Amino acid sequence: MTELEKEQLLEETMINYGDDLVRLAFQYVKDKELAKDMVQNTFVKCYKNLEQFRNEASIKTWLYRIAINECKDHLRSWHNRKVQAKNFVENTLTIFSAESKVMEAEEQNEIKDCIFSLPKKYREVIFLYYYKSFTLEEIAIITEVNLNTVKTRLTRAKQRLKVIMKEENIYGK
Repeated sequence: MTELEKEQLLEETMINYGDDLVRLAFQYVKDKELAKDMVQNTFVKCYKNLEQFRNEASIKTWLYRIAINECKDHLRSWHNRKVQAKNFVENTLTIFSAESKVMEAEEQNEIKDCIFSLPKKYREVIFLYYYKSFTLEEIAIITEVNLNTVKTRLTRAKQRLKVIMKEENIYGK
């Protein structure tokens, strides 16, 4: 692969997956600017290791794996342990009525709070499955766990989420 081809492929992946990767990284680091940094590092690693990409999975799956590893490395780092995580980004849904916008934002934040209260292993399968529409097989590749483990985690995550939402009086709104 020539340098020009690498640059073109990188540019294409940045356009196609950049925003999604920022949202994914945000789920881990809970800071928008830090999430952007994680994605920038992801694309640097992608560019440097493009020759190692074996086409066993899609480029999207490979990028998600790199981004998740980048975020996990950051979360394990000494620097991160010294920094307080900021509140997650506010809801940006466009709703016509100001009242319904406030109610919708509050409900979305309550749901996000419930999801964020789940252990990371459950939170990540919920996010990848429901928010990013990955298949269970793709999630298994991204998270580097067995397919049956992904299925179990998704089932347990939904069960825990249901209990939490009932306790918070969110269930069934």
